[in-house]
Amino acid sequence: MNTRVVTIGGHDGIRKILVGGNNPVTVQTMWKDGITDVCENPAKLADIIKKLAVLKSLGCDIVRFAVPDMESAKGLCLIARGTDIPLVADIHFDYRLALECLKGAVSVIRINPGNIGSEARVKAVIDGCSKKNVAIRIGVNTGSLPNDLDDAVSSGSMSRALALSEAAQREVEVFDRLGFKNVVVSMKSSDVQETIEANRAFAAASDIPLHIGVTEAGPLITGIVKSTLAFSTLLKEGIGSTIRVSLSSTPENEVIAGREILHECGLRQGGVTIVSCPRCGRIGFDVHGFVSRWQEELYAMNKNITVAVMGCVVNGPGEGKHADLGIAGGGNKVIIFKKGKIVRTVDAKDADNEFRKELETF
Repeated sequence: MNTRVVTIGGHDGIRKILVGGNNPVTVQTMWKDGITDVCENPAKLADIIKKLAVLKSLGCDIVRFAVPDMESAKGLCLIARGTDIPLVADIHFDYRLALECLKGAVSVIRINPGNIGSEARVKAVIDGCSKKNVAIRIGVNTGSLPNDLDDAVSSGSMSRALALSEAAQREVEVFDRLGFKNVVVSMKSSDVQETIEANRAFAAASDIPLHIGVTEAGPLITGIVKSTLAFSTLLKEGIGSTIRVSLSSTPENEVIAGREILHECGLRQGGVTIVSCPRCGRIGFDVHGFVSRWQEELYAMNKNITVAVMGCVVNGPGEGKHADLGIAGGGNKVIIFKKGKIVRTVDAKDADNEFRKELETF
């Protein structure tokens, strides 16, 4: 669907990302740890900046950080100095935390106006964002519905999905009245169908870009299943300008899952595609170990190739013949193949080094 375009970043050396309109769907993740002590811990700061670079190489466009206190707000400003990835400050309850984050190179302030307080406090955040050309993400979830909407849901007179959409539209009215347009909206539920219906309802009523996600989706497998169902449904309808796969797992896995969903929906081109067999009784090669060692490095490469990791030499080259590069093994020997044709047979102990040599030819 045709939405307005929201600018994320583009200031203080931060990458400029356009969200909405005909621009590519972006991938987000959320930092999993607290940053309260970043100002007093240079080693932690350096480690965070290094890991942000890894997330960027994997295809992450935007990273959100929880900011529960003033120390975290100051820490996020320091982090923003060391990366060009747009960072989102996730603010609840205290609008002053948002104002503190705006002293640094933070690119988005995420607020739930329902728990920030008075309109005057919301206006203070909007004024600060306007001066620095910082976007705002309005976040609405099932745990913070206005009382009348919560009562309507409890009485059965309104679905929770429609209540989410209505709550978001009410918040948007405040921003419209105050003349602030650089806004993204998210409405999240842990229920797939509620997430789909809420986003459909809002998209039908507004041109604001949507950040879609299934909140508290669960551990790796459950979370990916729920997110895939919700995202693929909405994205195929043209709903959703930016996504986060919310997992009880690492940020790296959230990013990889997000980029793969976009790839399978035909919304992300390029990069390495990994094909690997599930393993069976014919196993002659440690597929799981090899994929685990190589996954992040492969996904970080700027190569438009397919890599196959197969469990046995009997079927490996045949089943992986479409792959640009593949590897399979049996006993103490490993074969490396291109487009189904064996190009190297090496000892298992040399597999990684020999695989790298062939990879470097692309």
